[in-house]
Amino acid sequence: MLVSMDVDFVITWVDMNDPEWLEEYLKYRNDKHNTRNGVSVARFRDNGFLRYWFRGVEKYAPWVRKVHFIVSGRVPSWLDADNPKLHIVRHEDFIPKEYLPTFNSVVIERYIHRIPGLSEHFVYFNDDFYIINQLPVERFFRNGLPCDIAVQDYNPSWSQWYKRIKNNLRIINSHFSKKEVMAKWHGKWFHKSYGFKARWNYILRFYDKFITLRVPHNAQPYLKSTFEEVWAAAGKELSETSVNKFRALNDYTPELFRTWQICSGNFEPYNTYGDTKMFPLMVRPKQAVKAIYGQKYKLICLNDNVHIRGYESVMGNLDAAFHHILPEKSSFEI
Repeated sequence: MLVSMDVDFVITWVDMNDPEWLEEYLKYRNDKHNTRNGVSVARFRDNGFLRYWFRGVEKYAPWVRKVHFIVSGRVPSWLDADNPKLHIVRHEDFIPKEYLPTFNSVVIERYIHRIPGLSEHFVYFNDDFYIINQLPVERFFRNGLPCDIAVQDYNPSWSQWYKRIKNNLRIINSHFSKKEVMAKWHGKWFHKSYGFKARWNYILRFYDKFITLRVPHNAQPYLKSTFEEVWAAAGKELSETSVNKFRALNDYTPELFRTWQICSGNFEPYNTYGDTKMFPLMVRPKQAVKAIYGQKYKLICLNDNVHIRGYESVMGNLDAAFHHILPEKSSFEI
């Protein structure tokens, strides 16, 4: 049974060419300009594709109630701030002032439930996630619950990101019994749509702790109440690490909220890998261009990197592909 509901989109964006933002960034950066802690050009640069994000929303997801556009500094000159579906949100509107300014995406993301007027049902986008085909609301929510895939994955622990995931899991395993969760929601953890991706659920079924969940790295549906529950349970840890202005090894990532939501059974099983795809542009730029032209997926992620060869050419090809499928201006554009 489908449930009628208001669904909002939330997207974060920054203009690294904004002089005021850049001045603050350089003030706090110190010697942290490197790729190991996420302080790099690729993390903040704008590739000029944001207008295609808005065009994709209007053409392929017109049912969205409101777009909450999170920005630090100036907004794009072409963006129509008077669009009734657009809510421009600045960091000071929802992040406690004692943690500002911040350049740490995981700190920004943990406070999004505090955005004024945010719907209970919302979808979170990074600014490198794009909608390129028809996207019904049921792709994100069914029976009032987020659609997601509950499958475990091997955590190699060698990357800084996976080390932060382990921080999440300490909280998860202190509040949830894996045995009880997987018994109560067995049908959701072993859903037939997952296919081979569920193999670690079977392999690790006798292990008594949760390990890493597979992360599709694309638009993520949430319940606002999930964030409230996590903050009620782990507010101390989240507050203490909110002082990290750049990424740090003791951070908690947004997967904490997603994993909590899944362990609570507040999701409908859906193999999100069937219609989403992440393209690391350093190694798969041609495949990304082809995917946009062919519109094989509903959602894609274009993962930037400072080591992309022929950067200008790659960006030009991607722009041409986007313009091919989304040539007309949206109502979000002046």
